[in-house]
Amino acid sequence: MYSNKENVNILTALLVAHGIRYAVVCPGSRNSPIVHNFNESPDIKCYPVTDERSAGFYALGMAQALQQPVAVCVTSGTALLNLAPAVAEAYYQHVPLVAISADRPPQWIDQLDGQTMPQPDALGRFVKKAVSLPEPHNDEERWYCNRLVNEALIETRHQGCGPVHINVPITEPLFDYTEKSLPRERKIKLVSAEVTTPTLSHIGRMFMLAERPMLICGQPLNPGFDEAVALVENDENYVPDFVLYIGGSIVSKRLKRFLRKAREVWTVNATGEVNDTFMNLTQVIQGDGKIIADHVQFLLEDRPHPFVMMWEQLLKRVRQHVEDYQPAYSQMAAVKYFESQVGDGEVHYANSTSIRLANIYAQHPVWCNRGVNGIEGSLSTAAGFSCVTKEKVFCVIGDLSFFYDQNALWNQNLRGNLRILLLNNGKGGIFNLLHGLEKSSARDKYVAAEHHTSAEGICIQNNVTYLKASNLEDMQKGIDTLFNMESDRPIVLEVFTDANVDECVFKDYYKSLKK
Repeated sequence: MYSNKENVNILTALLVAHGIRYAVVCPGSRNSPIVHNFNESPDIKCYPVTDERSAGFYALGMAQALQQPVAVCVTSGTALLNLAPAVAEAYYQHVPLVAISADRPPQWIDQLDGQTMPQPDALGRFVKKAVSLPEPHNDEERWYCNRLVNEALIETRHQGCGPVHINVPITEPLFDYTEKSLPRERKIKLVSAEVTTPTLSHIGRMFMLAERPMLICGQPLNPGFDEAVALVENDENYVPDFVLYIGGSIVSKRLKRFLRKAREVWTVNATGEVNDTFMNLTQVIQGDGKIIADHVQFLLEDRPHPFVMMWEQLLKRVRQHVEDYQPAYSQMAAVKYFESQVGDGEVHYANSTSIRLANIYAQHPVWCNRGVNGIEGSLSTAAGFSCVTKEKVFCVIGDLSFFYDQNALWNQNLRGNLRILLLNNGKGGIFNLLHGLEKSSARDKYVAAEHHTSAEGICIQNNVTYLKASNLEDMQKGIDTLFNMESDRPIVLEVFTDANVDECVFKDYYKSLKK
């Protein structure tokens, strides 16, 4: 039996019609009719997560794994605001997330009633579409409610994927479950345009005719580029005159500064947005970047370009240095060994130092929340991803990010396929690498949040297998265990290092590159 709330039933029926099969649900009374419906529906699988901020990132990780929209449902009041970090990340990563918030009736907003605040548009410009559903009393209002839900769900995939917000005011009584079935609702479909053959031909021709063309793909790793630019950033012979930028965030600040020297940039993205990252954009192409990148690679295989080959030789030199350089026991040594052993599975990296080390050593695609670059949901994203895949999911994460997001492990959905490599040097080690900050007496305690915390207690309370290492041998054995140990619960390997040693090793890696 379903709720007797018509807007809730229309919403549930259309979620199913649009193929949404997974929902992360948070506790609360105002959203209980929605959660009840999701649980009753044989087409929707629910994942309970108590921490709403963590829940948003769980849904983000699921949507990444499934490549389809996932819903996250919260109750009224400030619960909705806790979704903002994950929604912002989804917006800039173009991940289809459906944020659903229960709400009080509009007449009670700002009347000092419990758990009330203005919820429509509360997520601002970080959603592609925000709607607030009426509580229908006649056929026209039912049509309006249906249309609003359709509009929102279509927008999750329209001109590039992204998050939407559906606000659902619900009057009391809340707990009347008297409807035997969901209504038959009209589903509105969208047919998207594809990249045409003439467009591909034009882009390919312009790339091959350029004297110094370069293809850059954001968000996926660009291994070796940061080091390569460090070697040639003052050599004009390596500066491209034509850059084809398949949009998405780039980790390396050095690479971004270098590409701002280019004469002309064409960017490709699914939305047609003007992303002038390199400050020299001349053309925006709306389309699937992967199709265009594959086409350019095909052309280069058939007719290698001298400038591209020159860069390839430079990158080959960098890759040889990556292989030859043997870091002392440090976070760099841990990631190098991890990447040397990694095989099947999905790999998530947290932000800051972790993703920078991945840029050096990872030779495969990795997941990372680089939309907004926050540290707060990296563990929850990986955990959510692990809930909807049979593959092992590895998360390489720093200490501040892990402890900030520890509620990701306070979750009944987790299984043994989640493996976590925790790099703990007792502070935000990235701040040791920021030139000039060492002059501040506030750096270690206040900026870098120096601490003496261990993950062991967190793992014990959440029934998570805990391993630790404080030297090279134990670290390597621990990483081998992460890959090979059979377990029905997540495994954490906490690698303790010294932040000053980590800093010296990282700097020495770049210094030795130039010898």
